[in-house]
Amino acid sequence: MAVKAARGYFELTRLHKPVMGNTLMFWPCAWGLTMAARAVHLPLPIFAAKLAVFAIGSFLLHSSACVLNDICDVDFDRQVERTRDRPLPAGVVSMRGATMLCASLVVPVLGLLSYGDQLSLILGVIGIFPLHALYPLMKRWTWWPQAWLGLAFNWGILLAWTSVTGHLPPLALWVLFFGGVCWTIVYDTIYACQDREDDRRVGVKSTALLFGDYVREILAVMVAILVLCLAYAGWALHLGVGYAVLSVGGTLVHSAWQLATWNEADLKDHRAKFESNGWVGVAIWLGIMYDYLNGM
Repeated sequence: MAVKAARGYFELTRLHKPVMGNTLMFWPCAWGLTMAARAVHLPLPIFAAKLAVFAIGSFLLHSSACVLNDICDVDFDRQVERTRDRPLPAGVVSMRGATMLCASLVVPVLGLLSYGDQLSLILGVIGIFPLHALYPLMKRWTWWPQAWLGLAFNWGILLAWTSVTGHLPPLALWVLFFGGVCWTIVYDTIYACQDREDDRRVGVKSTALLFGDYVREILAVMVAILVLCLAYAGWALHLGVGYAVLSVGGTLVHSAWQLATWNEADLKDHRAKFESNGWVGVAIWLGIMYDYLNGM
């Protein structure tokens, strides 16, 4: 029984899922950090240490957000085919235990933030509350919970830049942040499409339902905005060929493939396409990283 409960707590964090789907909060942090490191010529050892801190922090925060989401959605999850066997609705773990797990994951994130300057601390706390903390409630209040998730998941772009430079990000970073929000809407709408019928029945709102029969066309517009935002940020920050080819070009190629091959009738393909977006994060980061290393 103890082993089953331990497995249940582990599953609450989503760390049992494929790796790439769990990196979607980390990559925006890596983009902002690497752009800032390039701008101020941050030495590679210091950059690597900061990147490791953001990796640890983002994985802890992502896991805590997943636990909080399951706590808030337990009644919904009992009514949805895909989620009824999750640890909380299945009774494998208790609400008290899940709440303690959530807190134990957030506390070290706050500890990491406390080592930064005051501006970074303020931005980091905003990332936790209200952005991550209120996300589970958005599917009750608005048809755009994926947009709010985009704000939460891409906030690391702004936080990472500030943690390196000590200043609020320039316009280019805010444009990239907006592009990241569009990226999140794309992959999380694809993910939400697997639950459309159950969500409609239980009253959960999402862009998957809002976009209806035009979901693929609207997501194509979101991809176009993402690519334009990437291109503008690269131009404004004077990023080079590595960024143009890997970041902008890689995102365009992958996104075109994703929307062209996405099979809406195959529920497994929703999850596969969602997870594949981790490689978009990799491609964008590699382009920025190439130019950072090239400028050292």
